[in-house]
Amino acid sequence: MTTPAVAPLVEEEAPTDWHRRTVDTVLAELATSADGLDAAAVDQRRAEFGPNELQESGGTSPLALIWGQLSSVMVLILIGAAVLSLLLGKYLEAGAIGAIVVLFTALGFYQEYRAEQAIAALRRMAVPSARVTRAGRMTSIPVGELVPGDIVHLEAGSVVPADLRLIEVASLRIEEATLTGESEPIDKQTNPVDRADLALGDRLCMAYSGTQVAAGRGQGVVVATGMRTELGRIATLLQDVESEQTPLQRRLDRVGKQLALLGVAVALAVVVMGAIAGEAATDLVLTAISVAVAVIPEGLPAVVTFTLAIGSQRMLKRQALIRKLPAVETLGSVTVICSDKTGTLTQNRMTVTVLDVAGHQVRLDSDAASAVSAAPSSAT
Repeated sequence: MTTPAVAPLVEEEAPTDWHRRTVDTVLAELATSADGLDAAAVDQRRAEFGPNELQESGGTSPLALIWGQLSSVMVLILIGAAVLSLLLGKYLEAGAIGAIVVLFTALGFYQEYRAEQAIAALRRMAVPSARVTRAGRMTSIPVGELVPGDIVHLEAGSVVPADLRLIEVASLRIEEATLTGESEPIDKQTNPVDRADLALGDRLCMAYSGTQVAAGRGQGVVVATGMRTELGRIATLLQDVESEQTPLQRRLDRVGKQLALLGVAVALAVVVMGAIAGEAATDLVLTAISVAVAVIPEGLPAVVTFTLAIGSQRMLKRQALIRKLPAVETLGSVTVICSDKTGTLTQNRMTVTVLDVAGHQVRLDSDAASAVSAAPSSAT
């Protein structure tokens, strides 16, 4: 059986109200059928929509990693001190400062570059597949090759590979905690839900990328792939978040600025006192620069980087991969972790286990904890 002629699928904005449409309407609008797409339609849609992947930054280039090591205030001050030492003819001191800068830059670059390579290798290894019907035949393909109009088969334990409009279900239940926070699996259906303002968790005829099938089986037609999925919308929002400096980086920058101001102040004081004493201008300038350079703690950045590298190695032995060295210090400052990693660290249920009232602690059993957590909050 051949698929219907391929029609334009989307305008500038892909429709998001697939849950309001009947199965027949969705299949017709996507120019597909229960037998799936033929090879020509797949090729055309792959060219139009691209791979079914979340767009990520192309990784950090080696030059960017090196610049990241050199861009702190303290390091820039050290580089300036090395240049001034060269101008003063103090080649030994300039060489020592330069060697320190090269040492900690190389160490930081090595740690972060190795982490980037390890992460890239893990991504290459994790290539999931999906079972689809194409041209009337069931086959297994990499998830990245899915296109709108593909017919995807779901079963217990599988991860939904794209946003789907369900066309057939048999006791299908899907865990959607990653998108909605709902702790219990949702019973799915094929009937449309004709409301425009429905939350994702109430769109019972939809299955969303990244969620997991808890029980049953079903089939769905792909309505959105890649960055057009609901998961892709979240990824887009996350890409707009600017990274912030860690507490350690902020403190080092503050110390660097304070030392720079101190060096300038001391140098000016030397110049003023020398001028009052009648010293030669050339000697005053050279002395002031030497004093300013002496204020800079050349070994501080190297010591910090070396310490963080040791912490990174220790965490690596415990299967924790540190991507940015300053994150080691941030993790070391953590005292409490509140996590809701469903099925791995928690049961996806936030419960009260201990009450601290007027200095007395009361431990609750599981039933009492659940009752307290479910009770509405009230001011007393």
